[in-house]
Amino acid sequence: MLQDPILPTILRMSWPNMLMMLAQASTGLIEMWFLAKLGTDVLAGVAVVVPVLMLMQNMSQGALGGGISAAVARALGSGNAALADALARHAVVLSAAVGLVFTLLLMGFSTPLFHLLGARGAALAVARDYGQVVFAGLVLMWAMNALASVVRGTGNMLLPGAVICGGALLLIPICPALIFGFGPIPALGVVGGAWALVAYYAIGTLVLAWYCAGERNAAKLRAGPVHWAPMRSILTVGGLACINPLLTNGLIASTAAIVGAHAGSAALAGYATAARLEYLLIPIAFGLGAPMVALVGANLGAGQPERARRIALVGGAIAFAIGETVGLTAALWPEAWLRLFGSDERMLETGAQYLRIAGPFYGFFAMGIALYFASQGAGRLKWPLLAGALRLCLYAGLGWAVLVATGALTAFFALGAAAMAAYGLLILWSVASGSWFTAGRR
Repeated sequence: MLQDPILPTILRMSWPNMLMMLAQASTGLIEMWFLAKLGTDVLAGVAVVVPVLMLMQNMSQGALGGGISAAVARALGSGNAALADALARHAVVLSAAVGLVFTLLLMGFSTPLFHLLGARGAALAVARDYGQVVFAGLVLMWAMNALASVVRGTGNMLLPGAVICGGALLLIPICPALIFGFGPIPALGVVGGAWALVAYYAIGTLVLAWYCAGERNAAKLRAGPVHWAPMRSILTVGGLACINPLLTNGLIASTAAIVGAHAGSAALAGYATAARLEYLLIPIAFGLGAPMVALVGANLGAGQPERARRIALVGGAIAFAIGETVGLTAALWPEAWLRLFGSDERMLETGAQYLRIAGPFYGFFAMGIALYFASQGAGRLKWPLLAGALRLCLYAGLGWAVLVATGALTAFFALGAAAMAAYGLLILWSVASGSWFTAGRR
């Protein structure tokens, strides 16, 4: 990490994480593809649940999960195996408790939340039915991601990837069987897709718990007392990092609500389907960002700040190239993506309009996410979080005002593209200008 060539090192360390995150993101796409066969109202109803579900995913894995991995890695690096074992136990307890709190809150207030996010009529009924089942399984999601983060903290990137990729493959037969029925299994409709996700979380939790309880894992899951100190070491990194997914998913949820209120359920479905591509960029950026956390932290700790900055810039450039490729492809052929999920003309028109305007700026978003993780490794999250808040204000705030004044979705989407560029460029400036090192010297 301290002297090998930067580009090969990043690529070698990132591919298991990238594969795992792409597989996890694909679980929602697999389910959404089958649910789209049930009609536009179903697509629109599920669309308002997805940002909430992705918020839980990003918080449990990328934010609190990062805190868990960092704490376990520090304990093992110091040779304190007993502390690593205690952290594994506390990570599961803490994550399950947070998942339970969100389950109770979201199940209690799901109807007004979905109404606020733009669901109306039949779409609202779909969102309520689907959301109640998915939210009931949040404890399993948080526990599964906590266990995966414990394993990653030991340096084992392959096992979590194998478990999560295997779960994604398992969803391919389970989803249609539960949605449309198969043999003795009755057709459950939209809630069948939700139960398929819950089954995925349950199986992943059991497999990872079995591995963590065994002798092969360096941080062993053991029964014992629960104390505040190990939880504090996890929350020191993970707690602050939870702000970023709140900003990202809050932006998608709020802008989807604005589009739905302005143009109706079909337009909401189109915009939400198009914006799902952003959720594919996040796992790519996380796949690059997770090793950058370790690489940047190790090099700053070793007194090599310039190498740490080069690592961040190289990783950001890779993310930009991948994100820009995805975005330009979507802008040139938007219906190739949108028609996977529906054929309603209003849905296709709105989604294509958004992708043609915002797609060419996806590189800035992917770069910003990757550099956010690099900043997490440096312990300097001020500018990335400010950039996320700026993007939210520009798109959901100023964009809404422009939409009200002009009535044109084109202007609204253009502000979204500008906000995406501002997000990536501000974080790039914070890294390239050396703000990490100035704060470190102080």
